[in-house]
Amino acid sequence: MELLIVGTLDGQIGAASKIAIAQGGQVSLAQDIESALNILRSGKNIELVMIDVKLDVYKFISSLEKERINVLVVACGVANDTSLAVKAIKAGAKEYIPLPPDAELIGAVLAAATRENHALIYGDKKTEAILKMAKQIAPSEASVFLTGASGTGKEIFSRFIHDNSKRANKKFVAVNCAAIPETLLESELFGYEKGAFTGAVARRIGKFEEASGGTLLLDEISEMDIRIQAKLLRAIQEKEIDRIGGKTPIKVDTRIIATSNRNLAQSVKDGAFREDLYYRLNVVNINIPDLKDRPEDVPVLAKHFIKKYAELNGLPMKDLSQEAAALLDNYLWPGNVRELENTMHRAVLLSTGDEIEASAIILTDVSAMRNQQSERNTGTEVNYSGAGQTLAGMERNLIIDTLKHTFGNRTQAANLLGISIRTLRNKLKQYQEEGFDVPESNG
Repeated sequence: MELLIVGTLDGQIGAASKIAIAQGGQVSLAQDIESALNILRSGKNIELVMIDVKLDVYKFISSLEKERINVLVVACGVANDTSLAVKAIKAGAKEYIPLPPDAELIGAVLAAATRENHALIYGDKKTEAILKMAKQIAPSEASVFLTGASGTGKEIFSRFIHDNSKRANKKFVAVNCAAIPETLLESELFGYEKGAFTGAVARRIGKFEEASGGTLLLDEISEMDIRIQAKLLRAIQEKEIDRIGGKTPIKVDTRIIATSNRNLAQSVKDGAFREDLYYRLNVVNINIPDLKDRPEDVPVLAKHFIKKYAELNGLPMKDLSQEAAALLDNYLWPGNVRELENTMHRAVLLSTGDEIEASAIILTDVSAMRNQQSERNTGTEVNYSGAGQTLAGMERNLIIDTLKHTFGNRTQAANLLGISIRTLRNKLKQYQEEGFDVPESNG
């Protein structure tokens, strides 16, 4: 992996670099935030940034978010910089490392950054069959088209294909075509030269160029404007791209994996998607079934998410109670794996006993039970709202506790809760009007 150190780290750069190199990393240095951003804009394979806590961490992370540069950021400073450490965490830094650097601590952070954060966990025969096919076609150079409903894990399967390909030691770059405005998607994919348009203050390498030698995931490609589809087709056919404002085509060697939760063949018939591009992408098609159709994945994934969020929140690992496990088994999971993950995250935070009890399992659509009678266990009705609490009260406590955990950061809290920032703000406004104490805003 490659590490970027930003700032002086109070003269501890040499020590931190030696530790990182000893852990198998490569190190780049930047004196200030703008220099760091230019390195990241260049498409260099940076996976972790260590930034001096005395710099404007909030400005740096805000710039990353604005330019949609995804990289893990940790703050570093002398051990007595408590207020600056808290400020950096509130700004969005994932960790704070006190200086002088400790080899074991930096090693743990580097290991966390390089470890597979997109593990493909499964227990169902259907998933096993899909993985067998994916592993078989992975070493080829063929484009792959993954279909399936939202939340089924298409990006995880995409990473699995990349990790089992000949390009595994190169970059895997993901672009969510549905999340980026149409006016920005072209520059995101193909990059631009300095001065190409208002706001282009420096050259920016596009995702196509960044992924050259590796794999580019075009997530929800059905949302791509037909004008950009033409440029994408040329890039795939000719293996070259044009930066916006550029004068010379740039050769690229990028394998494409595309995903869609829509029927792309129907979009072709409707004139919303180019037929020639569809056939270029659809060399190998793999369909990911809904979670309800691979039920043996549920208990394995649930255990994985419990462990993940127990560790994240500094809570003890717990097993599912028999009643809680029965609820998971009998639910149809309309939101698929994404809904299961959010459900288990809430359960970890809400559970108060030695096991995760049924009352901690808050299902978003109780009508989606395989068997309505499963709401009763040994003749006793399960209380979904928790003992002695209304569902609304339990939701309020969960939201406020999560906000405290993020030091008032609304964006982080919304992500943890699996809700939109607008929904969160509306809820908080309601709670304030009802007289409840809501943590002050910090993002």
